[in-house]
Amino acid sequence: MSDLLKQGLEALRAGDAPAAVAALEQLTAGGEADSSAWLALAFARVNSGDSDGALAAVDRALEKDPRNLRALLFKGDHLDRLGRSRSAMGFYQAALGIAAQLTEAPPRDVQEGLKRAAASSDRLADAYEAHLRGALEAAGFRDDVAPRFAESFDILCGRKPVQYQQPTRYLFPGLPQIAFYPRETFPWLEELESHTAAIRAELEALLAGEERFRPYLEQDPHSPQLNDSSNVGSMDWSAFYLWRDGALVEENAARCPATVAALEGVPGPDVPGQTPTALFSRLKAGTHIPPHNGMVNTRLICHLPIIVPPDCGELRVGNYTRPWVEGEAFVFDDSVEHEAINRSEHERVVLLFDIWRPELTEDERHWVRTLLQAVDTFSD
Repeated sequence: MSDLLKQGLEALRAGDAPAAVAALEQLTAGGEADSSAWLALAFARVNSGDSDGALAAVDRALEKDPRNLRALLFKGDHLDRLGRSRSAMGFYQAALGIAAQLTEAPPRDVQEGLKRAAASSDRLADAYEAHLRGALEAAGFRDDVAPRFAESFDILCGRKPVQYQQPTRYLFPGLPQIAFYPRETFPWLEELESHTAAIRAELEALLAGEERFRPYLEQDPHSPQLNDSSNVGSMDWSAFYLWRDGALVEENAARCPATVAALEGVPGPDVPGQTPTALFSRLKAGTHIPPHNGMVNTRLICHLPIIVPPDCGELRVGNYTRPWVEGEAFVFDDSVEHEAINRSEHERVVLLFDIWRPELTEDERHWVRTLLQAVDTFSD
């Protein structure tokens, strides 16, 4: 430590701000001082009432070391005192983000600063959100008027995370980030829904025996388990397959001719040995399917709710939730994080199947099909 830095710090501790400023300005005059010297000067100047000079000094400290936690916290505090809330929040959040990556606890004074930053950041974030919401509501905004904009507002305010497609196996780039698709995208949905009563009759006959249902998640020793494994091997979430791994399950299909016929107009992703898939998905009372992601984003998933008890719960996809309503189908992107819960005291059953992403051209589907088949034929 240089004599001038030592002299300046001793003056600061003694409460002699003018002497600290004099020593530290002499030290930094040559332009070669490190970030700690500039930060000490910032403290000295703010203690002497030189607000602008303190800001200039801490900026030099951050030029020297942009990840200096003490400097980031100082600037956040200083901007907050000046009433520059939005800028202060940025420096507080930067400090908190850097601290979260540390493998060892920082010094005690920095820990105290981080606690103060967290509290101040929350306070400023609430004020920021209230200011923005007030301006929007004054202009006539309501969450239900523009759901996608409402989501963007929640993300901006830190109320919801950014949700992207994150398939566990294969991602096709450039596809739109849509959690639940608009009904009008799929003109065949209404025809499918018209068969709900016949499908339910076949399902109820299956449930009377239920021996052909099997756990939806089964242990595969040849593949890593990347999602939550709490339901692996459990009949709390079970399946009765009509198509599996791209092939019709003949014995099961024979018991559900109306259901199979209703699915004939569905644009299933025809990848031999892999898709299409269609099944009755049964969720027992009180069962929770934890957040997880599907394997590929070149398909979408459709639910046609067949048996839905009152107060059943909902499916969450990204930042959106949707309840199941008997006979009302919906389509979602399962490569986005999603989870489901049956809060009722009775089981819930949907007809679940996959379809091609409508944005893929026939040529792109051909190459995706070829690639996924090649993946399967690679030798262990």
